[in-house]
Amino acid sequence: MRAYVLHGIDDLRLEETALPEIKEREVLVKVMAAGICGSDIPRIYKTGTYSYPLIPGHEFSGTVIETGLKADKKWMGKRVGIFPLIPCGECESCRKKQYEMCRHYSYLGSRTNGGFAEYAAVPEENLIELPEEVSYEVAAMLEPMAVAVHAMRKSGVTKENTVVVYGLGTIGLLLCMFLLETHYCDCRTREVSKWLQEQTGGRGVDVFFECVGKNETIADAIGNTAPGGTVQMVGNPASDIMLKKEIYWKILRNQLTIKGSWNSSFLQNGKDDWHYVLDRLGRQTIHPEQFITQKFELEHLKEGLEIMRDKREEYVKVMMVQKEAGM
Repeated sequence: MRAYVLHGIDDLRLEETALPEIKEREVLVKVMAAGICGSDIPRIYKTGTYSYPLIPGHEFSGTVIETGLKADKKWMGKRVGIFPLIPCGECESCRKKQYEMCRHYSYLGSRTNGGFAEYAAVPEENLIELPEEVSYEVAAMLEPMAVAVHAMRKSGVTKENTVVVYGLGTIGLLLCMFLLETHYCDCRTREVSKWLQEQTGGRGVDVFFECVGKNETIADAIGNTAPGGTVQMVGNPASDIMLKKEIYWKILRNQLTIKGSWNSSFLQNGKDDWHYVLDRLGRQTIHPEQFITQKFELEHLKEGLEIMRDKREEYVKVMMVQKEAGM
């Protein structure tokens, strides 16, 4: 099969590799679509990953074409989305079914081979069946959509709250989409401090979603959250995070709640974040396809990676798509 193999920092090669050998409780997925996550760019070009060689890509969907000896045969031929985190199943978080907080997890595309390839090996526990109305491309966005939903649900936001989403990258835009779908906010793009003065009289907002991860934006979030409000931290840190004394005092004196959110809940039942997303897709109350800005076939995926690395044109979600064909 063809796959993009990362051999070291800034050493990504499209090459012919052997088909993945699936374990007894894994399936072989023919990858039909894969999104490029913002985290893929430093992983490939700057910081590297946990081991080499490695096939990146953790946002992908496809069709099951083979099942392992002990995997359920029901998956054969199914169209599937893929939860990329592989929990250890033994730590305290796993025992509580809080798999996103697993202490010893593996991860498709960063700790084990992922979806920038024609085929990928996936544990059957990480599969979610797709309704016919959900395209492969939209299904490849299930992971970032579930991340946005996880942050929204963790925040405790209600329809009575005033809300700011700070940072309109992919997660921020998807978060706005879900907040609008649930009527939690009226989404406008504008300069934050002016809007806060106009709408809240300088009081601040009840729930502030920080989706950037920089010192200055975190300081803005804390400084513009109302007394007794919540700052929901979503953005991955761009560097070490350090708070000035005056900012820390605002947390204390305004009795703010600071919450963290990472990844998403996946339980293979109707209560998790992934099924929340599928339910809205089925009802057609959300339209994430509007955020797919560039599409490339496998052999041209590197061009999409370079667009994001060099920021040489505007983008939101850059997507790899593959033709429907047999092995």
